Amino acid sequence: MPADPLHSAGMPQRSTTSQPPSGSGASAIEVRRSARRRRTVSAYREGDRTVVLIPARMSEAEEQRWVTVMLDKLAAQESKRVLGDTELAERAERLSAQYFDGRARPTSVRWVTNQNTRWGSCTPSEGSIRLSHRLQGMPEYVVDYVLVHELAHLLVPGHGPRFWRLLEAYPRTERARGYLEGVVAAERLPHLPGAREE
Repeated sequence: MPADPLHSAGMPQRSTTSQPPSGSGASAIEVRRSARRRRTVSAYREGDRTVVLIPARMSEAEEQRWVTVMLDKLAAQESKRVLGDTELAERAERLSAQYFDGRARPTSVRWVTNQNTRWGSCTPSEGSIRLSHRLQGMPEYVVDYVLVHELAHLLVPGHGPRFWRLLEAYPRTERARGYLEGVVAAERLPHLPGAREE
C-alpha cells in the first residue's frame, strides 16, 4: 500500500495517539482511521507528531504493523537528504554525548565510496570513522547504529563482549542490524525478469 501524504483521507472515524518506538524521531504517533479509506495507508509529519492514516477496517495487529512500516518509510525519505561530512561529524558528536558520555571523540567522520563490503570502518589510532555511501537514503536509525558502532570502536577496538555491552546503550541495535542483514540478503537474491516494484 503506497505512502501518499497528500491523499485526502476524509473525516477520521477513530483517532489514537501513542508514543513512538525509541529512536523514531517523533514525539508522538497519531493513527487516524477512516471509513472512506479503503486500501491505502499514508503518513506525514505534523510538527513533532507523526500522523498515520489507515482504513477503519484494519485490525489492531495490522495497524501496529503499518505504523512501523510507515515510520520506516518516512525516516528513509527524510534521510535521502544526504548529510554532508560536517553534518555527519556533528551527528557523531551528538551520538557520542548521548550514548558514551562524550568519551568517543573522532578526529574525522566522512562518507566514502570505496567500501562496498562494509557499512563503516574505524581506525582507532587515527580517530577516523568512514561510512559507506550505500547507507545514504537508509532510515536514520540505521545510519545512527553504524555511527554508534564505529564510535564504540574508538573506545574498544575489537568485537569482544565489552564492545557489545557498549552497543547495548543504543536501543535500536537489533532492529538496525536486522535491517542491514535484510539489505545484504536482498542483494543476493536473483533478479527475475519482468518483476515490478510497486
